[in-house]
Amino acid sequence: MGAKNVTIRFKTGHFTTGVFTLALLGSTALGAMTAHAADQEISWIYCGDKIDPIHEKYIKEWEGKNAGWKIAPEVVGWEQCQDKATTLAAAGTPVGMAYVGSRTLKEFAQNDLIIPVPMTEDEKKSYYPNIVDTVTFEDNQWGVPIAFSTKALYWNKDLFKAAGLDPETPPKTWAEEIAFARQIKEKTGTAGYGLPAKTFDNTMHQFMHWVYTNNGKVIDGDKIVIDSPEVLAALQAYKDITPYSVEGATAYEQNEIRAIFLDGKVGMIQAGSGAAARLKDTKINWGVAALPLGTSAKGEGTLLITDSLAIFKGTGVEEKAAEFAKYITSTDIQHEYELQGGAGLTPLRPGAVVDEFVAKEPYWKPFIDGIAYGGPEPLFTDYKGFQNTMIEMVQSVVTGKAEPADALKKAAADLEQYK
Repeated sequence: MGAKNVTIRFKTGHFTTGVFTLALLGSTALGAMTAHAADQEISWIYCGDKIDPIHEKYIKEWEGKNAGWKIAPEVVGWEQCQDKATTLAAAGTPVGMAYVGSRTLKEFAQNDLIIPVPMTEDEKKSYYPNIVDTVTFEDNQWGVPIAFSTKALYWNKDLFKAAGLDPETPPKTWAEEIAFARQIKEKTGTAGYGLPAKTFDNTMHQFMHWVYTNNGKVIDGDKIVIDSPEVLAALQAYKDITPYSVEGATAYEQNEIRAIFLDGKVGMIQAGSGAAARLKDTKINWGVAALPLGTSAKGEGTLLITDSLAIFKGTGVEEKAAEFAKYITSTDIQHEYELQGGAGLTPLRPGAVVDEFVAKEPYWKPFIDGIAYGGPEPLFTDYKGFQNTMIEMVQSVVTGKAEPADALKKAAADLEQYK
């Protein structure tokens, strides 16, 4: 029987996994290896410390409606869960489904490890704009979104006032954001902005929010388009705001920057909805608004990050697993799961429940408004290679080792090998 080598390189929203190069047995052997699997059981690698009570509740409900079928979740910590799903799939003993970062779906699919989970037009329309793009390539959907996050701008009103700025008026443009950061730094001696540039996945994420607030793109189909005026302007803005940001940006990732904001020691940051839940327990006088826009922006934007349920091949329960994945992520269940607060999630779909929640907690509005002109995490065959290239580009500019135009050209050339 023939064997093929599959190399998997992954980076998810929560952790880094390793590089796997495993020999896969031929299809006959694969069938023999998986035939022993329980026909009526759907195994689920569930990332985290415990199963969310909302999911526990609806797993039982689904099992009650589907006699003879059982969902078998295995709780695996964030640092190991995608490692485990990948290793099992590549070894020919896949789980029924797993929680994965949507950015990895292209690589899973190209290695023939997962099945597509197509959406009907009505299903696509049920999501906020551009969400479906995060799981789509070659005109097909390869995962079912289960978690979603966006970002907004937080500002410290007391620091604004101390710097002579209107505490009720956040910046609306990059130019204002840079000017406000400078004024805070010069008038108060406190950092005006928190720019993370650590060797960490969210350094790339944070920069992509600037790309999508200036109508930029990294890749269009299979064409690298990062070397554009829109993205160059974003990288130049990074350079311009760095002198007024937290010192030593390469030492911090976004949650560490958030902690500095929670201590009242930085004027502005971009962060998810989870920061609002934490700020309620502080004495910080804060506000939240849409991310400021570059001159090429068409409207409020943000990076759209989703995690998804991927359905693995070779289990014999693929059809039923896809059915369950769509059930557990259906509108009413998702709203109940997403709107608990504190987890930093943004609703995947609009609805009356979301409208009521936003009316009660107005700080949610900018996280939703940015979706319309937001963009997905770029899908690359080697996602970690893409990510590392972006981090290197950002770090070279904020440390002064490269000018934005030169750093961008280098990144564009380097990305060709990863697409």
